[in-house]
Parts: sequence; structure tokens; C-alpha cells
Amino acid sequence: MAKIKYLEIYNDLKNKIDSKVYTFQQLLPSENTLVKHYDCSRNTVRRAIANLVSDGYVQTIHGQGVRVIYQELKQKEYLFGGIETFKESSIRNKNKYRTEVVFFTELTVDEEIEQLTSFPISTEIYYLQRVRYLDEKPLIIDYNYFRKDIVKDLTKEIAEDSIYEYMENELKENIITTKRMMTVEKINELDQTYLNLQDYNCVAIVTNFTFNADGVMFEFTQSRHTPDSFVFFEQAQRIK
Repeated sequence: MAKIKYLEIYNDLKNKIDSKVYTFQQLLPSENTLVKHYDCSRNTVRRAIANLVSDGYVQTIHGQGVRVIYQELKQKEYLFGGIETFKESSIRNKNKYRTEVVFFTELTVDEEIEQLTSFPISTEIYYLQRVRYLDEKPLIIDYNYFRKDIVKDLTKEIAEDSIYEYMENELKENIITTKRMMTVEKINELDQTYLNLQDYNCVAIVTNFTFNADGVMFEFTQSRHTPDSFVFFEQAQRIK
């Protein structure tokens, strides 16, 4: 129950910041006020605040309280340090979104795929290509590789909604860790075919290696983004 409560508080405060109930540089209500408002313990409020700090929404100021540091930008904002689905980030950014699966097949990992993904040879996988639309503009193409023994019975329909939601809600899988890197490359034929590139000749590529609660890597994804539509950010703190 405590876990559900802190998530409820986190989501409520985050939504109030997104909707400008609490604006940039404003202090949130005091800890005592939040404890009374949400009818919970101090630790529950502090856990919710800690998650807002981690996501770059607020900063704790010694002797003052918790100050809002989130600013809405024109570009779509992606949490580079967090694990957030395309669906979740689109809702947070208040964008109309949809996903189109343009290729879906089942493969067995060979030496070439092993070199790319780090999946062991002979592992059975799903391979997908998904085009992501924001406000009806095709701005991302994903190359997804998922282990069949973990992401069981995956379908095109599930992939066009949310694979992570399916894993968490239906398969009861816990998605724990992702290793991520970003590069820039020249566009390829698929980029030219599917993406709204305008005059750009390159894309920003975010590569993810994602692990479940057992420490098993179940996903390798390369997401190719149009360069003018996104901001990738991560909250960081300097420790002396």
C-alpha cells in the first residue's frame, strides 16, 4: 500500500507541475502540508519527492523546501536517464501519438545479430521495425529485438500499443535497468522512406540494452530520431 501511495503522490505532484499548478521556481507546499494533504507518512512524501528530483522536476533547497526547476520546452523531452515508454513520454509531453509496425518477424540469433545486440547465439527473438508518430509526423523509427522466452506471445497489436505495459501488466515482468548510449549517423534508406527528415541528412540514434529483475537482457533497441524534434535530458548533481 505504501508503494502505491508514494506513486500516487509522485504522479499527482508531477501532473500539477506539468499543468503549471506549481510553476517554474515556485516552492512546493511544505512537507507538513503534503503529509496532511495526502494523509501519509513523511517517508512516503520524501520518497515521492526523491523521484521528482531524479526526474528533473524539482530540487530540494536546504532550509527553504522543494523548488520546481522543470521548464517546458518546444521540443519533445525524453528522459535519457530514466526508463519511459514512447506512450508515457508522449502523454507527458501532451502530444498526439501512434505507432505503426512496418516489419515484424521471428529470428534466431546468428553471429551477425550477436555482434550487434549481445544476445547469445541460437536465442529466439522477435525483430520489429516501428515508426513512431507525434502529432501525425513520423519522427522516430525503432529497430527492436526482444527475447521470445521473456516477451512471450508478442503480437503486432501489442507492439503498436505498448510492449512494456504488456510485459508489466500481463506477463508480470519487472523492467529494472537499461544501459543507453547516443550517437549521430547519416540517414539510411529506411530513414528516408519513413521519417519526416526535411533537409536533414543525419539522425540521432539512442541505443538501449534493457534488463529484467533477474538481470537478463531481454531487449536491444536502436531508436533513430529526427534531429530537430527532441531534447534528451538527465538530472545530475555535483558532489564535492
